[in-house]
Amino acid sequence: MLNRKKLQVFVSSTYLDLLTERQAAVEAILRAGHIPAGMELFAAGDQSQIKAIREWIEDSDVFLLILGGRYGSI
Repeated sequence: MLNRKKLQVFVSSTYLDLLTERQAAVEAILRAGHIPAGMELFAAGDQSQIKAIREWIEDSDVFLLILGGRYGSI
């Protein structure tokens, strides 16, 4: 039996307009036996949170970007 490494996958997209797609991605990541991560784990706004998010991205094995019709944050 192979000892497969679990990958941490950071899921990035705009949030409300792609909520269904994000959920499908997270479910697929979990079914594949990997670990999903994403910005919904963090509250928006504070610079230290931006630093924490960047660290999560850097520590992830995969960065999954879901593109749609919107971009950025308010």
